[in-house]
Amino acid sequence: MRRFLHGVMEWKASTCFLYTGTMFIYLFFSTVFDNQQISLLMLWTLFAVSVAGTLIQGICFSDWIFKKLRYTWRSLLFITLFLPMLMLAAWKAEWFPMERAGAWAMFIGMFFLIFIAMTIGFDIYFRITGRKYDGMIGQYRKEKEETDK
Repeated sequence: MRRFLHGVMEWKASTCFLYTGTMFIYLFFSTVFDNQQISLLMLWTLFAVSVAGTLIQGICFSDWIFKKLRYTWRSLLFITLFLPMLMLAAWKAEWFPMERAGAWAMFIGMFFLIFIAMTIGFDIYFRITGRKYDGMIGQYRKEKEETDK
């Protein structure tokens, strides 16, 4: 039960982070396209996307369901699940003119651009964190060898 509640708290925090990120993206595009009004449908849709997106992220990138799955396959699974759900939300909530193929192309392009940027960011973070812990483990082993002598 404790593990479940911990997972729920992590999911809730991740949802808040994702929703905040989507609000900044919405703010950016509202500024670029001179949109002075905030649609309640847009806000609720972005919240629903954030809730579902963090659930999909949890499924794909944790050991909750998939114990041993390469990061590449996890990423492809995430795209396969999240992008259609995001496109459905964009279509149903009319985030942009649906008849414009260029808008869809830009939407999908932005999705992949953000996905690639976030993937690179996570990779850099994990490499830095890994080096830090590798150094700490090395130092611990060295100290342990010295005390064992």
